[in-house]
Amino acid sequence: MTTSAAAKAHHDQLFGERISTLAQTDPEFIAYFDNFAFDEILTDATNLDESVDLHTRLLVQLAAVLAAGGLAEFHVLATAALTNAGVSPVELKELVYHAVPYVGLARVYDYLHVVNDILTASGVELPLTGQATSTPDTRLERGKQVQERIVGTGRVDQMHADAPQDCKHFNHRGRLLAVLTLLVPFIGYPRALNALAAINDITND
Repeated sequence: MTTSAAAKAHHDQLFGERISTLAQTDPEFIAYFDNFAFDEILTDATNLDESVDLHTRLLVQLAAVLAAGGLAEFHVLATAALTNAGVSPVELKELVYHAVPYVGLARVYDYLHVVNDILTASGVELPLTGQATSTPDTRLERGKQVQERIVGTGRVDQMHADAPQDCKHFNHRGRLLAVLTLLVPFIGYPRALNALAAINDITND
């Protein structure tokens, strides 16, 4: 089994000359995975929405890998994201911070330390400059304003008042499917199919 030219090009774009130790111990598996994750999946996602660029792809994949509990893979992807995908130190930190409400600090704790180690090794001085745009007194209203920018003025109130309609704002189905497609190699088919079912429920309701 050989790695396709497209898979190698996409892999090298992200990881440069880095060679996975698994490529030495499990070369056939890695060839299959690279062809899947760095050729077939990228082609499928691009066909669905070509605007999902490398930067966006790495952010969504990092979030999914964190949620799935893949600490070692997160370390590899986060390093590549910072070095070769234009993901900033602030974005890496924010990605981890925003995971706390969804997966809890018990999981996020180790990921935050990994990000700190990566940033320190890259010469980034910690702590980063504070990024807060709200206070405990203003965060509820600020959050509502951000939501309204995404889903439209008045929609947040409507979503709270009419619970069955609370997900109608997902109107860019091609982009959702492209992002979901990009996550398949990292979260597996069962989780991806569950997410697809949720998207179908939302868009067909």
